Amino acid sequence: MEKKDIVFGLDIGTRNVIGTVGYLDGEEFHVIAQTIREHDTRAMLDGQIHDIGRVGTTCEEVKNELQEMTGLTLTEVCIAAAGRVLRTITTHVELEFPEETVVTGEDLHTLDMLGIEQAGKEIKGDEDNKYKFFCVGYSTVKYYLNGDLFSSLEDHKADVIGEDIIVTFLPEDVVDGLYSAVGKAGLSVANLTLEPIAAINVAIPQNFRMLNIALIDVGAGTSDICVTRDGSIIAYGMIPMAGDELTEVLVHEFLVDFSTAEQIKRASTEGGNITYEDIMGISHTIKSEDVYKLTDPVMKKIAEEVSSKIKELNGDKSVSAAFVVGGGGKVHGFTEALSKDLNIVAERVALRGEEVMKNIVFEQDNIKKDSLLVTPIGICLNYYETKNNFIMIHFNGEMMKLYDNGQLTIVDAAMQAGFSADQLFPRRGREINFTVNGVARMLRGTEGESAVVTMNGKPVGINTPLEFNCEVELTPSTVGEGGTGTIADLAEFTTEYIYFNVCGHRVKCPKFVEVNGSMEPPTYSVKDGDVIETRPFYTVGQLAEFMDVTIDERYEILVNNRPASMDSLVYENFVIYWTTTSPTAYATDYLAEEGEGLPEDYDTEDDGPSKITDIHTKMKIETVDMPIVVNGKKMTLSGKKEYIFVDIYNLINFDPSEGNGRPLIIKINGQKCGYADELRANDEVECYWYGEA
Repeated sequence: MEKKDIVFGLDIGTRNVIGTVGYLDGEEFHVIAQTIREHDTRAMLDGQIHDIGRVGTTCEEVKNELQEMTGLTLTEVCIAAAGRVLRTITTHVELEFPEETVVTGEDLHTLDMLGIEQAGKEIKGDEDNKYKFFCVGYSTVKYYLNGDLFSSLEDHKADVIGEDIIVTFLPEDVVDGLYSAVGKAGLSVANLTLEPIAAINVAIPQNFRMLNIALIDVGAGTSDICVTRDGSIIAYGMIPMAGDELTEVLVHEFLVDFSTAEQIKRASTEGGNITYEDIMGISHTIKSEDVYKLTDPVMKKIAEEVSSKIKELNGDKSVSAAFVVGGGGKVHGFTEALSKDLNIVAERVALRGEEVMKNIVFEQDNIKKDSLLVTPIGICLNYYETKNNFIMIHFNGEMMKLYDNGQLTIVDAAMQAGFSADQLFPRRGREINFTVNGVARMLRGTEGESAVVTMNGKPVGINTPLEFNCEVELTPSTVGEGGTGTIADLAEFTTEYIYFNVCGHRVKCPKFVEVNGSMEPPTYSVKDGDVIETRPFYTVGQLAEFMDVTIDERYEILVNNRPASMDSLVYENFVIYWTTTSPTAYATDYLAEEGEGLPEDYDTEDDGPSKITDIHTKMKIETVDMPIVVNGKKMTLSGKKEYIFVDIYNLINFDPSEGNGRPLIIKINGQKCGYADELRANDEVECYWYGEA
């Protein structure tokens, strides 16, 4: 017999701890060894651990004794939780396939997990809950195949499967107390179930569950209840009353300690006389009937409470039969009182013991098959039902139960704990989406930090396989910085300046970009949704505004020797001529090169690069006064060394806007010319609208 085939179970009860070691061989479960150890003190009350250290010590004593009896080293244990503060949620879930599919066992497990998840959300959403709950068991009530009720789904073809599922929860501190106690005994938990689930596996075979039956596991501190109907467990419940209530009556009546009172109670179930010694050292002999008279009122109260809970769980009506297990159910008169309260014949309320253990083989001598052993054996058998199906871990300080498909990693635990994929992997900062000249562009954010994960205190990756009962701590990943960039960073923004030739001077202007209809400088930070248009041009008006001059619009504006207006576009290296309303002053800080276009004797060192200089005044040096005839009138050009055609507009009153669509005729000495053609002394110049000559 290999060690891996053997199961070790502990039934940690209010009064005692029962340890069982055995193995499953076909339909038979073989008990290799079994032992029982009572708590030295009342370390547990109503099925809940109060003194973890003392309970842990008792568990360790049981473990050590079983190790001596079997020669085995026991490291993993199966346990069950009593139904203290038990909560159950019944819910319906469905799983839809992309196409008709043969249902597998894996599909059914997925359906179960969906049900557990949905029930968990429902119990978390209950604002009245003061506890943090942990799933300790579940049972499928009904299966549905394409909407129709089915008893079994596996191997059927289906488009959609569904189930009604009952999920059982206990407060996490109750479960954590059990884990801590067995941990102090040097054990890790191989399987956790609920005591009534363990008991029903032995007491009510599957074929009996078609009937409407109640199972009551009466222990020392609690009476755990489950109800079956139509082949399934339909409800779980619990009342915090059991055998200890009877024992406490005897403590006060007979003036004995709790342990002695417990012995008196047990002896009374055998009938006959009972001898005991009170705390004063005085010996007494009483009849079992004397004990019954004292305990009957409390026993009947317990039976009444159990009956009431059964009816509540069964839809406010009684069941067809009731099976009782556990030491507390052996109390004189309990089954009779229960049958009366349930209003069913006495023969249908019975203790379940030896008659349900036909497939249990005790290899150890002197073990009596009775109702006390139903739950301890059921705890062991439950291990085989859920073996390899679940793994228990601690995730960020909380216990977690996951369906084990053999490929579980930390990612699976994180997802079940409610972590999103964004919290597990590094996240880029928010990206900025915008357009440049109609083309979509994006500035990516920076990468965040990866999630920090440890398992059993050691750094690991999020794809590390989970280990049974491991401790996982996960700190979520972070978000990086958002995308950033300025206009100057754009590939389309090749230079910061644009150059024009204005009235013979090379002028350097900042290259503006239009963002959402407004002009912005190169330092503008791009924002999400921006519509950016590069503008490799100015209008004549914008250029004049930048140069801080006022154009005299009575005279013609020329762009590349062609008439223009204030709205005309001027691009890189365009030549612009205009007339200003006052002597033109240019700031040298926007000239393309310092002093470019100025006379050689102009001293830039004296005036400084930011001084406003009257260029026209400086350029009067070496100017020529030149006679000319304009439209038949003699005139004189002055102020420049050389003159071109457009200079005549400084002499005549000519409005380019008065043409009304007619072409403008310009000539020098009877020949058509351009605005930049050179003028000489005594040239005859003509300038008129077509049709006026």
